[in-house]
Amino acid sequence: MESITGALGPLFLLILLGAAIGYYRWPSDTFWPQMERLIYFVLFPAMLIGTLATADVSQVPVGRIALVLLGTMGIFGLLLWRFRGCLGLTPAAFTSVFQGAVRFNTYVGVAGAAALHGSMGATTAAVAVALMVPVANVMCVASFVAAGTLGSGSLSQSALALAKNPLILACLAGIGLNLSGVGLPGWSQDTVGLLGGAALPLGLIAVGVALRPAALLRLDRGVIATNSIKLLLMPAVVLLLAWLVGLDSVSRDVALLFAALPTATSAYILARQLGGDAELMAGIITGQTLLAMLTLPFWLQLVG
Repeated sequence: MESITGALGPLFLLILLGAAIGYYRWPSDTFWPQMERLIYFVLFPAMLIGTLATADVSQVPVGRIALVLLGTMGIFGLLLWRFRGCLGLTPAAFTSVFQGAVRFNTYVGVAGAAALHGSMGATTAAVAVALMVPVANVMCVASFVAAGTLGSGSLSQSALALAKNPLILACLAGIGLNLSGVGLPGWSQDTVGLLGGAALPLGLIAVGVALRPAALLRLDRGVIATNSIKLLLMPAVVLLLAWLVGLDSVSRDVALLFAALPTATSAYILARQLGGDAELMAGIITGQTLLAMLTLPFWLQLVG
C-alpha cells in the first residue's frame, strides 16, 4: 500500500495545489482557461506523440486491453441508456450522468501509470488513451444526439470537433511515426520530450483549478449512479475481464487504473456546448475527483 500511495500521493497533491490556486483565482481568472488550451492542444499531444512514436508497442497486448476497456465502457453505456427511466432525470441531466460514467481523466491516468510502472506503464497508458478517447467521445456525443439536447450545437459541428480532437490526432500521428519506422529523428525527440514533460504536472494542477466545491451540494440518484458506476462497478468488471483474458500485471494495473479514473474535466465544456446540465456536470467532476483519491489506491492495493 505504501508504494501505491507513494506513487499516487504526489499526483493528488498537485490536484489539491490546483484547487487552492483556483480558490484564490491566482494569477487571474483568465490565466488557467488559456493554460488548459495550451496543455490540451500542445503539451499533452506532444507527450502522446513522443511516447507512441518511439515505444515498442509490440510488448503491449493491445487486443486484450481493447477488449477489457472498451467492452466495459460499452456494457455500462448500454446499461445506463437502457435504465435511464429509472433515474427519473431530465434529458440534459442524463447526458451529464452518462459523461460521468464513460469519460475519464487522461492526465491522472497517464501520470498514475508512469508513476506506478515507469516507461512501460506510460506506453501502456498511451495505448489505452488511443483506444478509449475516440470511443468515449463518440459515445458521449451520441448520448446528446439521442437525448435531443444539442441546442445551439449541431451534429455536424460535433462531428467536426471530434475529427479535430488533438488527442485523437496525436495518437494517430504517434502510431503512424512508429509503424513507418520514422520515429522522432534529430532534435525532434528531445523537443517533443521537453514539451511532453510539462504536460502532466501542469495538467494535474489544471484538474484541481477546474474543481467546483460548491457544486457538491447537489446529490441525487443521478450523482449516486454515475459515481457508483465510475468508481466501483467499472473497476470491478475490468478486474474480472483482465483476469479472464490473462492480462499481465502492468497491463492489468493500467486497465484497472483507467477504469477507476474520475471523469474528465472537459466534460463540463461539452455539457455547456451541447445542452447538458453543466451545473450537475461540475458536481460530478468535483465529487469523483475527490472520491478517487480514496478509491484509486484501494483498487490498486487490491491487486497489488
